[in-house]
Parts: sequence; structure tokens; C-alpha cells
Amino acid sequence: MQIDTVLTDIVAGPILRRLSATQLVLWWVSSQPSRGKFQCYIDDNVVLDVQLNADSVSEFRVGKHAVVNLLDIEISLPINQYIEYDLLIDTDDGIKNLKDMIPHLIFDDKTRPSFIIQPQITNMLHGSCRNPHSASDDSLLAGEKLLANSLENSKERPALLMMSGDQIYADHVAAPTLYAIHQVIELLGLNNEEFEGDITDTQNNKLNSSDELHQLSDQYYRRGEFLPKTPLGAPWYNKDKQQDIFTSVAADNHLMSFAEVMAMYFLTWSPTLWNEISLEGFDVPTTFEGTHKSELAEITKFVEGLEAVQRLLAHIPTYMIFDDHDVTDDWNLTALWEKASNEHPLSKRIIGNMLMGYWLCQGWGNDPKQFDGDFLLKANDYNSLPNKENHDAFVSEVFSCNKWQFHLDTSPKLVVLDSRTRRWHNDDDLSDPSGLMDWEAMCELQQELIGEDSIILVSPAPIFGVKIIETIQRIFTICGQPLAVDAENWMANSQTANTMLNIFKHPKTPQHFVILSGDVHYSFVYDVELRFRDHSPKIWQITSSGIKNKFPEPIIGYLDHMNRWLYGSYSPLNLFTKRRSMKIKGRDVVGNGKRRLIPKSGLGYVEFNENGSPSLICDLHNDGTTTEFTESNEEMMP
Repeated sequence: MQIDTVLTDIVAGPILRRLSATQLVLWWVSSQPSRGKFQCYIDDNVVLDVQLNADSVSEFRVGKHAVVNLLDIEISLPINQYIEYDLLIDTDDGIKNLKDMIPHLIFDDKTRPSFIIQPQITNMLHGSCRNPHSASDDSLLAGEKLLANSLENSKERPALLMMSGDQIYADHVAAPTLYAIHQVIELLGLNNEEFEGDITDTQNNKLNSSDELHQLSDQYYRRGEFLPKTPLGAPWYNKDKQQDIFTSVAADNHLMSFAEVMAMYFLTWSPTLWNEISLEGFDVPTTFEGTHKSELAEITKFVEGLEAVQRLLAHIPTYMIFDDHDVTDDWNLTALWEKASNEHPLSKRIIGNMLMGYWLCQGWGNDPKQFDGDFLLKANDYNSLPNKENHDAFVSEVFSCNKWQFHLDTSPKLVVLDSRTRRWHNDDDLSDPSGLMDWEAMCELQQELIGEDSIILVSPAPIFGVKIIETIQRIFTICGQPLAVDAENWMANSQTANTMLNIFKHPKTPQHFVILSGDVHYSFVYDVELRFRDHSPKIWQITSSGIKNKFPEPIIGYLDHMNRWLYGSYSPLNLFTKRRSMKIKGRDVVGNGKRRLIPKSGLGYVEFNENGSPSLICDLHNDGTTTEFTESNEEMMP
């Protein structure tokens, strides 16, 4: 297989990332370094002309034919104005623009991609949990339809897309996808890495490199046998028992190498490479034939929608933060898990590979200037010479990084939380769930909020969750099994919970507080106020999940009913909740009776009043329908 078969000079992207009146960031992957120009146009007149060189573009080579490009430039362009842009790339066949290279990237009757700089967020898209082989629709297509109908209207065009976690599933990978990934690695010549015999195949042969791993013929649906184990945390009566560090229940094809991570990102956001590979051609174990058939059908459907997804991401500023599946399920859920994974060289390398990929494909574009200094030095060392020494140094750097959180100086101000890498450990019992943010991170959050009238806070996991589900998680935690039910919610750790609730009670907290969350594979909305206080801030917990995933029925229906019955407004159980000082109302769903938890895959959409309060809250679905959440008069303590 040769790179000559790839039909475009851009392998993935472009994705419009950070955008303001003074800064524009664009991400794309090319087969070779990009030379040429970036231009912006108003009414076909060039208003910005930037050479693609070392001053404007940072390049990170991840393979012989794969270069990650990040354009980061200062701009001075009008706000609320329809502006088109283009990449003019100097290729062996002459100068090509985006329409030449990727015709489907352009909306009908347009010449180029476009954007509108919107310092005031009047409406926005948000969501999480996009699993390619989930038996549900890819709701980013609904976002593309909305954008197509509002391209030149600054009041109706979404100001941004916020993706709040699980943009990829590194742990829950379909075997046809892993097979496609290995073909992409060969096609693009993605970086090899040394493992020093840390991996043993199914025949007990030690593997010394990722190339050896990728070429194994019997690895599909068997990755769980390669993943590291440890006796740490084993039962007291059998301290030598080896347990899986990676506790995902669907780790049969868990990603391991850095090359696999990068190929996964390319395949998740672009149709280009799918045209060059096959989904079939590997041996499927008999016990997985049914699984393989269903995965194949869903992935085929997923790929069919990627042209629209690529078009959406090229036209809307897109911001991203990780949750667990971007790395692995149960990532840092307990201090014991964190200790075990960090002390085992292979698990540390695997997690480090996921974080390297996250930085290159997600975190870097959120706010490139946050990663100057030592972080960029270590990254560039690996970029220049991707040997084991530089790879290990880069892994250590991403582990110690505390710059994943970020904010936008929009109105309302948008603050995005890192609730994964700065956890508040339970020192009394390392097997108990850690708090989602530690004391220092919470203090930094408080400083971000002071002086603001309104805030959009992005928390990957809901701060105000469904009480019946949190209670079930607590029961499993008491029984010593928090990993069995993903027992990570804001109320699971009393230190973090009390600190967060005190932030809401602070006299200088914003008066309008919109919390955007995902993670849980169902959607719901709560209206929250403080009890026993005049002029309480108004808080809205808006949860939209997943973009391409959903909670199984009828289980979610039963949980919805139980939550209303056990934690209704007059239930004495409310006295035992950490949120008893809060008055919480669950919103009803238009046309759906009293149902409040909606598992249908969808993309969240919110419209805002000038004061930062939401005027419309809904989910968009691929079939053209919407799920709208409206205020209820029934008080509850969920």
C-alpha cells in the first residue's frame, strides 16, 4: 500500500479551533509539510494573507507521510461578519485550494469554508460521547444541518461547538476499526515505538516494538490478554492475585501504541483514509461473529456521515476536553487505580500515548499558548527524534501537565474544567472514588468566576446528577466495587462536593450559571437555586449525551421513575443528600409526559438571553426532531 493512493493532500481536517477577534487557530493533517498561504475573504476581497511558514504554523510529524499542522495567528477582523477562508497549498500539481482538495468541504453555492467571530454567545452546540460503532445515529450530522441553514446569519449561526468528552473511544474499539487503524499506520508510515518486551502475545512471545504488535494476526478481540496486570488492590486473602489495570468491560481491542491513537483520530474526523482501507480481511473468533457483524454495519453507517462531519468542523470554532474514554475507562477513578497504572511501565506508556494524542488532536488547539515552555520543548524533542528516550520524556511531561483546563473571554465567559488529572484523593481509603478536582484546582476555578455576571461552565460529568444513580454508585462503593459502576460523580467525594457547593453559595458567584455536561449517555436539565437565601444565583444543569451513544432501554425508564418516586419534593431521603441546601427542579420534556431522562442520541443546542440565562434548551436529532426541555413546577431533590 502506497501513500500515492491517497486522493487528497490533506489527510484530516481542517478543523477550526480557537477563534476570537484577535486570534485564529486551525488544525489539519497533511501527508507532507504544508507550504502556501492562508487567506480570509469578505465579499471575495482578500482581507488577510498569511504565509504558511514557521512563524504561523507549528508542525509535528507523527509519521513518514503524516504531519499535524496548527496554524496560530493574530488577526484583526470584524466581528459578527460572514468571512470565508482558504488554504492555498503548493503541491506537486500546482497550487490547490480547499475546494480542489476536498470538494465536499464546501457548502452548496459557496466557494470556501467560512466563520463568524461571535464574542457574544447567543447560541451554541455541545455534546459528548461519540462512539463510531454504537447502535445510534451520529448527531454531529444534525449540527451540520443547523449550520447549513444559518451560514450568513450571525444571530442564528452557532457561536461554537463544545465537545465535552469521549471524542474518541480508546478503550472500546470495534475490531474492524482496529483493523482499519493498522492499515492506516502502514499507509502513512506512522511512528514506531519500543516496548522492551513489556507486551507478551497470545503465544507468550515478547514484543519489542509497536510494529510487531500491529502485525499480529490473532490480536482482534484479544487485546485484553496483552494489557498489563498488577497485584495492587487484590483482595486481602490473595495479595498475589494479578488484576487488570485497565478495567473497561469492553477492552477487547483497546488502543495501545501512539500510532494507533493518531490513526484513530484521523479516522474519527475525516472520510479520506476510509477510502483507502478495507474493513474486512482478518480472522474473527467464532464467539465474536455476531458482534463483528453488528460493528461492521454501524461503522459503515458512521463512515457515510463523515463528509458532513468534516464540513461542520471546518466551519465552526470547536473546543474539546477529555473525559475517561479519550484515554481509558475508569481513568484515575480512584487513587489506587491511579497508583497502579502510574507504577506499571506499560500502563503508563499506554496512558501517556493517549495523552500525547489528545494534546496533538484536541488540547493543543484549545489554547496553544498554554503549552509553551517545558511542555513544548519535550514535545519538540520527540518531534525531532522519536526514539524511546524522547518518547518516555514526552510521556512524563504529559503526565505532569496541569494546563488542560482553559477558558474563553466571551460573553458569557466560558470556563472548561479538567476533571480527570487533578483529583482529590481520599487518603483514608485509596480505593474510594477520588474527587473530580483537588483543592488547588477548585481555588483556581473560584478565581475564574469572581467578578463575572454570567458563566458557562463545562464539566464533563454533571455536577448535579441523577440521585438514584448516584445512590447505586455509592452502594457499590461501600461494597468495595466503585470501578464496577463508574462511581465518579461530583458528590461521590465529600471534600470536592462541599467545596463545589460552597462556590455556588459564595456571595460573589455569578448570578447566571449554566453548567454544560455529558458523559452519562442520557440527557436531562435541572433548574437549581439556593434554599433560604434571597437573590440566589440561578443555576442550570444542562446534560446532553451522547452524540453517538445512548443508555439502554428500558433500564433508563425504570431509573427515571424510581428517581421521581424516591427523591420527590416530599421524600425524607432528601435530608440525607449533600445537596439538601439546594432547591432543584427537573425539567419536563415537551411531548413526553413526565419523562425527564432521555437516552436518544442527540447534539445539545442552547440559546441564551443577553444576561446569560438560557432561553431554549434542546437536543437535535438526525431525524429532524428536537427534544426540548421546559420548566416544571414540581420541586425535587434529584
